Amino acid sequence: MRIFRLLKIILVVFRFGLDDILLSHPRLRLLRPLTMLVPFRSRLKLPRAVRLRLALEKLGPIFIKFGQMLSTRRDLLARDFADELAKLQDQVPPFPSDLAVATLEKVYEKPLNEVFFKFDNQPVASASVAQVHFAILHDGTEVAVKILRPDIAPVIAHDVALMETGAWLLESIWPDGKRLKLREVVSEFARHLGDELDLIREASNCSQLRRNFLDSPLLFVPEVYWDYCLREVMVMERVKGIPISHVTKLRKQGIDIPQLARVGVEIFFTQVFRDGYFHADMHPGNIFVGSDGRYIAIDFGIMGTLSDEDKNYLAQNFLGFFRRDYRRIAQAHVEAGWAPRNTRVDDFEAGIRAVCEPIFDRPLKEIYFGRVLLQLFQVSRQFNVEIQPQLVLLQKTLLNIEGLGRDLDPDLDLWKTAKPFLENWMSEQISWRGLVSHIQKEAPNWAAILPEFPRLIHYHLSQERAQILEDRLAELVAQEKKQSRLLALLAALLAALLFAQVYF
Repeated sequence: MRIFRLLKIILVVFRFGLDDILLSHPRLRLLRPLTMLVPFRSRLKLPRAVRLRLALEKLGPIFIKFGQMLSTRRDLLARDFADELAKLQDQVPPFPSDLAVATLEKVYEKPLNEVFFKFDNQPVASASVAQVHFAILHDGTEVAVKILRPDIAPVIAHDVALMETGAWLLESIWPDGKRLKLREVVSEFARHLGDELDLIREASNCSQLRRNFLDSPLLFVPEVYWDYCLREVMVMERVKGIPISHVTKLRKQGIDIPQLARVGVEIFFTQVFRDGYFHADMHPGNIFVGSDGRYIAIDFGIMGTLSDEDKNYLAQNFLGFFRRDYRRIAQAHVEAGWAPRNTRVDDFEAGIRAVCEPIFDRPLKEIYFGRVLLQLFQVSRQFNVEIQPQLVLLQKTLLNIEGLGRDLDPDLDLWKTAKPFLENWMSEQISWRGLVSHIQKEAPNWAAILPEFPRLIHYHLSQERAQILEDRLAELVAQEKKQSRLLALLAALLAALLFAQVYF
């Protein structure tokens, strides 16, 4: 099946002329005559960006998600590509409405009019994995109904299998493959894709994020109606707002766009450092702005989580960047075990400084993080820094945030916006309030462990004493075996001497 899927990908690439886009590069133009050998290229009259979008749609959800991510990086793409790929955020061709109705009646095991007072057959949004219809419950509540695409799981499974095979090959033949932990990265990506195929899991993600930002002046998260949620269907509160990519409409509504950009940065850092739980699919198609100026989040299929150790490491690195304390960044990598223990911190510090120093004191419109990440990648390769798979989603989200911020306010100063937040967070972690908070968090565990301390200490000491005796006994046995071998050797020599005297 992997071979057939790979052949399909190759055929789609040639059918939509994506090889022509690649071969337009000056160094590859000599290979263009080879494309004349392909007899079924039927879409070359369309613009190149349209062909790319259609090819990604044809190839399925993983490729659509790749296009969604690319669409947020207008600094890295030509304008025609960025504009066309933006359509993948919420304009993926929908599946037929009769299939949507059939899915609902199958999972609810009753006619649709018994579930909803009114159901709009025309989808309002369609994405790579599911599509959304508006409906009204029998009590008059307006809701959004998200329905999983039929038979989507096998397609994703085949694509993930190809990615796993590709990662294995790259780790085998590419020197940086093992350091980048490509197979672990693919496994992490596949795990989150699996979560997206279970809408009960997405509903629980939405519910958790809503609790984290309940009554927040920054972010609104819709309510989940659990009585209507199943693996293939999710029903939540209908939200009304303007897509964040429609900047002109937002200005007409009196929204302060620069302030909106700063709030977006604050929301991101709040999710990461306060909660360790963040929306990891923040492309413009998933974010709206309400009439009150609050962000409205939708689509909770991919959420990222961070441990306390990850948050502390990230905070130290961010603050190191903001304070230009490159030595602290280098030390943090070594202390976390991401760089080898024998790394020369001063050399690592110099490499990081060479990448980061030129970008400070510049507005966002003059900073290209794609280039910065490439340069940091080269430095990390030089010092054998291991990539952490659990942070891949965070890196992806950071790129989305940058693209979003660049669209809203090119003059946004990311450093000045984020630095006070991180400094306050770090201050709380090391202050007496942070100590009290940690004690309160661990108190239940201590209450259970403290009564067992005497027994645990006795057990540990007895185990240690037993281990010492066992080690001593093993040592005596080894010595005895050694002495026995020496005695056997002496006996053999003595027997040989006696034999020689008797017979010679």
